[in-house]
This record gives sequence, C-alpha cells and structure tokens, in this order.
Amino acid sequence: MAASIYLSRSNGFAEKPHPGNGLPTYNAAVREKQHRHHHSVSWLNPVSLPIPGVRTRRLRLMLPNFSRLYHSSQVRFGRRRGPLVLFLGLFAVIYVVLAVTKRLTSDDQSWSSPIPFAGEPSTLVYKREDLQRIWEWEIAAGHYPSSRRIPEQIGLTNPPRNPALSARRTSALPPRFRGPVSTDTIGLGPNRAYPEIHREPPNVAYAPRPIAGSVADMDVVMDHCDFQTGKYVRDCLEVLRLGAGLELGARVRRAKMDNWKYIYVEESASDNTTDTSAYSKPPIVLKGQAGAANPELPKKRGAEWEPSLHLPPPPKYLPYRDQPSACDEENQRVYHMFWTGPFTDKPYLALLSFLFTQNLGLQFEDGTHDPSVCRPKFWLWINPGPAASIPNPTAVRDMYDSLKSNPWASPFLHPRFKDVIQFKMWNTTEQLDGIPELKDEWRALRDNLFNSGGHVEKIPQEEKEETTMAVEVEALDENGVAQPVVAPTKKKEDDKVNRVGSKSPNEYDRLSVILSDMVRFILCHRYGGIYLDADTILLRDWEELWGWRGAFAYRWSRLEKYNTAVLRMNKGSALGTFLFRTALKNGLDFHPMSISKYTKDAYLEGLLLRLPDALFDSAWLNTESYQRDRPPQPYFTAFQDFFETPVVNSAAPQALGIDGFFKGAYSYHFHNFWWRPFDPSRNFPDLGPRFAAGESQARALLAESTSSNLPDPEDETVDDDQRDLDWATVLKRTFEAYIRGERPNMYGEWIKW
Repeated sequence: MAASIYLSRSNGFAEKPHPGNGLPTYNAAVREKQHRHHHSVSWLNPVSLPIPGVRTRRLRLMLPNFSRLYHSSQVRFGRRRGPLVLFLGLFAVIYVVLAVTKRLTSDDQSWSSPIPFAGEPSTLVYKREDLQRIWEWEIAAGHYPSSRRIPEQIGLTNPPRNPALSARRTSALPPRFRGPVSTDTIGLGPNRAYPEIHREPPNVAYAPRPIAGSVADMDVVMDHCDFQTGKYVRDCLEVLRLGAGLELGARVRRAKMDNWKYIYVEESASDNTTDTSAYSKPPIVLKGQAGAANPELPKKRGAEWEPSLHLPPPPKYLPYRDQPSACDEENQRVYHMFWTGPFTDKPYLALLSFLFTQNLGLQFEDGTHDPSVCRPKFWLWINPGPAASIPNPTAVRDMYDSLKSNPWASPFLHPRFKDVIQFKMWNTTEQLDGIPELKDEWRALRDNLFNSGGHVEKIPQEEKEETTMAVEVEALDENGVAQPVVAPTKKKEDDKVNRVGSKSPNEYDRLSVILSDMVRFILCHRYGGIYLDADTILLRDWEELWGWRGAFAYRWSRLEKYNTAVLRMNKGSALGTFLFRTALKNGLDFHPMSISKYTKDAYLEGLLLRLPDALFDSAWLNTESYQRDRPPQPYFTAFQDFFETPVVNSAAPQALGIDGFFKGAYSYHFHNFWWRPFDPSRNFPDLGPRFAAGESQARALLAESTSSNLPDPEDETVDDDQRDLDWATVLKRTFEAYIRGERPNMYGEWIKW
C-alpha cells in the first residue's frame, strides 16, 4: 500500500531532496533505463493537431525540442555562449528558409539565373561596363524582342529603348517606382497582331505556309514549353502545331485559344506614336542605394580584364514590311551544316528535309519565286580530310569531283537546286583568320584547337612536324579566289588523327566532332544564319524563327545548359564578340557546356536564348526517363527507336506517316548513329528517272558491300521489302516521293522541274 501511494504521486519521483552531488535519482530501474536512452529521440517532440473536417484523424508533427537544444548548447559552448550560439543558428535557419521561399515564389521571368555555377571557377574576362555595352548594343539592334527582365547584376541604371518590343508589351516602370538598377526595356517597336492561322476552304488538306515576315513570340513559347517550369513536351507540341495551323484538317474542337497564339506580324514602325519620355528619365535613387546593388563580378583567375569594348554602331532595326527587300543582305537566311568525310545518307536526308519543308519556290517554274518571300539557302560545308589536316592544292576541284561521283550527293548538284543549295569548302586557317576577334591571337593556341570542355585532344608530335614541313601553295576556290593551302602528307593508319567520319561507335571521329563545336560559332558570327548538326531533320517551315531576330540554341535535356546542335546568331554581333574573346581566354573551348558557363558568369543568357528542347529534340527527355507519364507521339525510350521502332509500336510509322512524327516541332535530332542506314532494305537514293544513274551506282555498291544480289528495279516486288517500316525509313521515303513528283510537300505544293 505504501509503495502504491508513493508511485502515484506527482510524476512518479519521490518528493525528497536531490543528493548534494547533483546526480538524478530514480524510483525504478525501468525509469532509469528510459532516461538513459531518451536522448536518441529527444531532439524532436511529437505534436498532434486536429484536422479540420476530419474528426477521426489528427495530424502528427515533429517539432524541435527547444529544451534539448538549449541544454546541448550549454553543455557544448558553456552557459554564457551557448544561448548566443543557439540564437544565431536559429536565425540562420530562418534566413535560409525565407531566401529559398522567395526564390521559388518569385515572379521574375528573367531567362538568366543570378546564381553562379557552384564550385566552378569564373570564366569572366569582361568588366561590368562592357557587359552593359553588350546588352545595350544587342537591344538597340533589335536582337531582344522580349519583355523578360535583364539581370540586376548587369547594373543598368536606365531602361534601354527596345525597337523590337511593342510598347504594349513593355513592363518598364516610371522613375519614381524604380530602384537604382533597371531590369526592363522600353518598347518602341511596332504593334503586334496575332492572327488566326488557317487555310481557307476548300483547300484544307494541307497546312498553310507561315505568313511572310511573321515572328515567333518566344515569351509565349517559353510560357507553354519551358521544362524548368514543369511544362510537358506533349503539351508544347500541341500549342506549336495549333498556333501555326498545322492541324486544321484533323483537329478536334477546343475552347478559345488566344493564349496559344505565339506567331505575330508587325505593323509598320511609323504607326507607333508611343510617348516614352516618362520612362526614360533617370531613376530616383535613395540615399545608400547607389553602388550597393552591384558588387564586383568575379574575374577569371590568372587572366587580365579585356580592354574596354569598342563596338560598331548597331544595325537599324526595321520591321519586315519596312525593309527595302524581303531578304536582309547583311543577315542572310542561311542554314549552315558541317560535314567531314564521304557523303552519306545522313546529309542526304537533311537536304531532302530542307527541300520538303522550306519555302523555296520549287512549286513555281525554274528561276521564279514569290518576291515577297525571303528564300532561305543551305550551305553545306565540306571538310574533305581529317579534322587536323590541311586541304591540298586541288581540294576544291577534288571536292566537286567527289560530289559528282557520289550517288548520295550528286542529286543536289542538279540545276533546279543551284539557288538554294551550295557546297562550300571548309578551311580552318582561312576561317579563323576571318574572325577579327581571333585572327591575331589564335595561332598561339593552335595546340588547343581540339579543346572539348577543357579536355584537349593532343595531336602527335610527328603529325605536327609533317604539317610544318609541308610546302605552302595557292589554290583557287569556287569563286576564283586564291587560298593558301598545304600539300598533303602521307596518311597513316586509321587512328584518331587520320580518321574521316564515324563508321561505328568504336571508330568515332572525335576530332571532327570537337572541331564542329567551334565551326558553328565561326559560321554564324562571320556570315549570320542558323547552324544545324548533320544529324538534324527539318520538320516544318522556319519562317517565324527567322523573323525572331535574337540568338538562340536549345536546352540540354533536363540540364539548364545549352545544346548548340541548333544555333542562331547574328552576323558580327556584340554577343559573338564576347563569346570569341571569352573562348580565347579559356583555351578556345567552344563545347556547349563551356558556352553555358561563359554566358552564365557574364549574365548574358538572355541574349542567347535557351529554347526548350521540345522545339528541336522532342524525344530527348523521354530517352532519359523524364515525362514518360505523358510522352509525345511517337514515344521513344531510346534514340535507337528512330531507326529500329519497337515491334509493339511498329504500326505507327506507316499508319501515321510524317504527320504523326512530333507534329509541331521544327526539327528532329537523332543524336549521331552515323553508321545506321535510314532504309536498310533500300539503302540507296530513290529519286526517280532523273537520277537513275546515281541510283544504279548506289545499288551496285550496296550489292558489293553486302555480297548479295539485288533485283533489278523493274523486277522488284513488295515481297523484297521489309514488312514493318521504321520511322527513319518512312521519313526518307516520304521526302524522296516529293522529289519524284509522286506527292506534294507538307504544304501541298508540287515540285516543278
């Protein structure tokens, strides 16, 4: 009885004085054991809260045990410093939580992230005032037709005037509402009209051509397609095709789609009478604000700041309808592609897709076209030998002889295509000397020409000695201009130096791939235009992409980096100057990841827009196991599926045709696979009687390489063909049918010979 009364009092401990030594006392062995092991869970205390509307359930939360934290801080840091350390720690945690919350909930739509690459050294070689000049130059030239914010780190005090942005879409604030740094531009450009694009009945079987001079609003595209904000490729493609009228005949009814309109046309600049004087005044800077918003930008370690940047006057921006002619001669509409080694079915299909999709006027009689349309051109740059070699004296003549004798290349030498397809000889020395930012200094870094992401592929010493000892001569290019070249040296075995083209995954022409990273920037900076990797197939007219005057590449799948398989830059731009000078100071490294670092460190990402890969590379996220819950059509889990469509999906290519292949995307990037034929059972150009000689030659080569007897074209039957056609095969045969005159192109236009 006495024991029970004793245990029931208070909290179970005997009400008696503690011993003088300060040690705790226990009334039972069980309580002592619980106390000894309680520290393993005592950092958190469970709290049970009622759930509104649910009487049978309670919400269980674990909150910090502040008494435990307080006791531990005293034990570890002492009675005086312990509470102070605890207070500072709690303050730091609260600050970090608030900062992250503000970052995640910010409505700033800047394409540039102010967070630098963590743990990586800076690549920056330009001071802030030079970065400001670059931004102001590009905006004044009309290369920033966007209302997205300029990074605060650039430190502009006055909002730049933007001739490519409509005043209706500007977000600039009056001076009394602005801080010491301006992140907006003032729109001075013509008003924009977003038309409903469709084909008038009864011609509804094919999609309409884009309106000449139309422009893609990349702000709208980013809103609907940006992977960073959780947008799906499938949904992006629907917006792209419906907004362009590509699905008019087969579409089902949707509600009002004004928010999906991303293509606009500009009115004349003279129609804009907007008064911007109220926005152009200097901001009202409060005391203590000046200078505090822009700390010093980190410079590349061991490098000197670049001299003060001097840029030529920016070109005057003119809307399409105000231009004296449909084409801007200073910035031609040119697709560039780089190829090394023998011509194969890969550049063949790229050129066929160009003829099938772009507005080239091939539906008119030879030599005529619509004067209101700027016809794009395709320049295929040929590097005839290994990437590290120098062309021989007869390289240009040899190139054309090789093209004429190659059944994959010879069809594009036909006079019908002479105005839209041109073959050009690549000469690394001549091209580097044609870049003002490099011509006086690149030779000191010639050993770094094959720099890929900081890893330099060294050329063996004997190879360099042979090149040095070779005799320089002059040869005439296709324009009759003398070019310095070097006589060829004797080739060695098929090693990485002398390899030409990629024959298999084990025989990969790595040097040519690395060289192409630099080639694309040289071509776009020197001539303007859009560069395409040779493993790219065009899927629709790019008129509205040409109308958007800014520079762009696209996203590297899930990563916030660039993939420059598609690259648009303006001729002689300030952005190009920055990239070449920065690459020069960073070992001539033009790898996409390095380009991402250059623009990130300099806060220039907004000037090289990182478009969603849905536009050019719609399968990439699926191949890396992203967005597989709602994939686009077709559903590729590997890039190989393009060449070997899985049996379970193998009915789709023939049933849907090209209309079912990532409809809405501008192009498709199949990521290498140079050694895989598009059409294994008919691995030869099949372009009809006009090109029968090349087809016969290709058939003979195929029979010789496979040691099999192919039937004569007259004796072929459907039984000789493969039963299920892969996507790659269907696209090849679709493009070839257009050249043969058996079907129109994707816009219902028949080629006229």
